[in-house]
Amino acid sequence: MTNTQQPNPAAQVGKVVKSEAEWRAQLSPKEYHVLREAGTERAFTGEYTDTKTKGVYRCRACGSELFRSDEKFESHCGWPSFFAPLAEDRVRYIEDNSLFMKRVEIRCATCDSHLGHVFSGEGYDTPTDQRYCINSISLTLEPSP
Repeated sequence: MTNTQQPNPAAQVGKVVKSEAEWRAQLSPKEYHVLREAGTERAFTGEYTDTKTKGVYRCRACGSELFRSDEKFESHCGWPSFFAPLAEDRVRYIEDNSLFMKRVEIRCATCDSHLGHVFSGEGYDTPTDQRYCINSISLTLEPSP
């Protein structure tokens, strides 16, 4: 599946499926660009890049729990980085060959919104040696009580 193809709504049982007009009405233009058009926010500008608040990071589009602050680490790449999602069934992966490189795109498994990319083998001292590089604008943080 390429970044421009949409999933089959009939296969989306239990998923959030909305028309593009509904997404545009719900999201700001910047949120829509990143979440629905697989855009990227500028490095070091996102709300959660340096956040150390404990809590759960949810998909900004549908509210699904995606990451916990316990898996967030400082990668100094300009975007929030996590070494693992909350659970593997919370995200889905798509091969992304845009920009003349091979990457793995991450999307919310519930609403198919673009979150960012995952990279492996970069040498970070994390349990998984993976970096889930996520756009802040794709997330909302629910602080722990």
